Amino acid sequence: MDAASKKEPGMRKTILVVGGTGGIGGAISRAFAADGLRVIATGLRQDEVESFRMGSETIETRSLDVTNAADVDNLVGSLTRLDVLINAAGVILRQGAEHEPEAFDRVLAVNLSGTMRLCSSCKPLLVASGGSVVNVASMLSFFGSGRAPAYSASKGGVAQLTKSLAIAWAPEGVRVNAIAPGWIETPLTEPLVNDPVLRNAIVERTPMRRWGQPEEVTGAVKFLCSSAAAFITGVVLPVDGGYSIA
Repeated sequence: MDAASKKEPGMRKTILVVGGTGGIGGAISRAFAADGLRVIATGLRQDEVESFRMGSETIETRSLDVTNAADVDNLVGSLTRLDVLINAAGVILRQGAEHEPEAFDRVLAVNLSGTMRLCSSCKPLLVASGGSVVNVASMLSFFGSGRAPAYSASKGGVAQLTKSLAIAWAPEGVRVNAIAPGWIETPLTEPLVNDPVLRNAIVERTPMRRWGQPEEVTGAVKFLCSSAAAFITGVVLPVDGGYSIA
């Protein structure tokens, strides 16, 4: 990665991947670490963080609750430099749970408000480095879901938040973009992957006729952080095998 920044020659760029011990987030963390960058990956549960650390010794790991302002400020306050912020923390509640107002609020608190909380807390460091943000939105940023109304609403919000912050922060030299993954095989989508009817229906709808892998999302993220994307801000880039255009 050659993310454009104001950093001094010879200093390693620092990447904070929030939700960086999970499926897509974990793949992003490993991809940046493979380039020799300093990567800090966060996860909500300590057991998840410990498990990820055991298989990724070159990546720094921290526990973080994105709904807790003190947690966020403590983590960001421990950093002296930040070049890239990746917001990949997310939750979805299945079996109709998101139709309940309390569950709806919980999902938005993580997926949308958590994203804004990290962006806001990290902004001074990103301005100092001329850094960038990549938020993880979703194909559901573009259309609704009868099964997951909170997830869909939150990811629609992430898309609009991305565009809004891109406008607001451009004069200060910070770019804000998002990716919109489609059906990617992760722990979050495991119930669908294991349901042959739903799995095959998704494959039939997807022009590339398969599910994606977490590693196939990383190239889009690295591009949006790089100097090759220096004049790109406010985009929500689908990485979905064509699902959203079919």
